[in-house]
Amino acid sequence: MSRQHDEQTIALAGMFQAASLVDQIANRGMVPQNSYETSISSLFVTDPKLTEDVYGGVQEVPYGLSLGLRHLQDMVEKNESAQNKRIVQYVLGMIMLERQLDKHPDVMAQVGEGIDNIASKARYFNDQERDSEAPLEPVAYTHRNVIAALDNLYQETISHFSFRIQVGGDPRHLQNTENAGRIRALLLAGIRAALLWRQVGGKRWHMLFFRSRLKPSLRRIMGSQSST
Repeated sequence: MSRQHDEQTIALAGMFQAASLVDQIANRGMVPQNSYETSISSLFVTDPKLTEDVYGGVQEVPYGLSLGLRHLQDMVEKNESAQNKRIVQYVLGMIMLERQLDKHPDVMAQVGEGIDNIASKARYFNDQERDSEAPLEPVAYTHRNVIAALDNLYQETISHFSFRIQVGGDPRHLQNTENAGRIRALLLAGIRAALLWRQVGGKRWHMLFFRSRLKPSLRRIMGSQSST
């Protein structure tokens, strides 16, 4: 079962990372760019061969998901700081919204089509800003226009559910339009991770009763970062 536990750990770390980034934007107005790019880019990996591919591949997971892995480790070790409590609440909210989405296949299809359309726009923005002589670079999914489109998609779909995640923080940051857009885009990334978690066998009650099962996977995944 270790492979399944590894996959569940990666998906959970995806949720914890998105939740942590939401919390950082809400309270500080800024986030580590690498973690932010990894989370947002995961929305556009729609046909992964491996669970790790959602977050950049086997070699990149320990780095790209390092923030989420650390906060997941905090939960496993019962580090109950105020920040960690907020992050866990956001994660539980993401799981709840994913379950709502699963019950509304029409909305699920709308989200899927929206992601595909935004991916095309992201490639267009990338081509527009690239020097014609420069070599091709990875698509910049954190471009402000892409984030604005993800924000709009969230508001047209997920925001209509009766359950909503209440994000707390510094009003100066929360009232900033760009920050609000980044938060909704990250919530969408968290919901995508919740879908992945369910696909690899994760259940909400696992977080409460099976924390010890995550420890070997966390050691394996986080240990591969220090050994490379």
